[in-house]
Amino acid sequence: MDSLVIAGRQFRSRLIVGTGKYKSFAETARALEASGAEMVTVAVRRVNLDRSKESLLDYIDPSKYFLLPNTAGCYTAEDAIRAARLGREVGLSDWIKLEVIGDERTLYPDIQATLEATRVLVKEGFTVLPYTSDDVVFAKRLLDAGASAVMPLGAPIGSGLGIQNQANIRILREIITGVPLIVDAGVGTASDAAIAMELGADAVLMNTGIAGAQEPVLMAEAMKHAVLAGRSSYLAGRMPRKLYATASSPLEGVVR
Repeated sequence: MDSLVIAGRQFRSRLIVGTGKYKSFAETARALEASGAEMVTVAVRRVNLDRSKESLLDYIDPSKYFLLPNTAGCYTAEDAIRAARLGREVGLSDWIKLEVIGDERTLYPDIQATLEATRVLVKEGFTVLPYTSDDVVFAKRLLDAGASAVMPLGAPIGSGLGIQNQANIRILREIITGVPLIVDAGVGTASDAAIAMELGADAVLMNTGIAGAQEPVLMAEAMKHAVLAGRSSYLAGRMPRKLYATASSPLEGVVR
């Protein structure tokens, strides 16, 4: 079976979805179901951890989905480390999608702070999946720090621009071995997800591409199929590009 393996854990789906920006918790649940995803992310700082009140967590079946807390909204390594520890203390998970934002307008990651937080959290026993830029040098440093995946953006968070850095994703695919390469951010529609997978990504993580669609549940289903198609296309190996036409049917033996 063509499984996604992260830190020794197998997942059948290569689509990872976020849980923010939906109109309601009920819509979130329907979109998760339609996506076929097994891993879903929740923001530690934004989820209601008071289980006496209605919470997003009431709509995520822990027997069906693997919960991946994230440090969304953190702008320093210290804040991200604190959020990760909180998520573990309240029983969410000892896995963490690490986000340390460096610029408020573009939401680009602070890669130095991300590296610092990765080092600390790995030493504390966390499985760290860091959101990062497409910088090859820092990708190597994150691997050296013990990251369990490298998660470069395809375009700015929530932009829906699609994969703007295809060359860099290809380079990262060549140099990253032993852990998954997961494209995180920028996917706006199903073809973007397929392209990410055709570039060799092991998985795609998205939120706004689904939640921001006019019909989120239908888009979630489309993203599921796109990831499957892109993965199959990558494994199949595309035909070589040619400048001139080549006849689809062989010309040998044709009576003229």
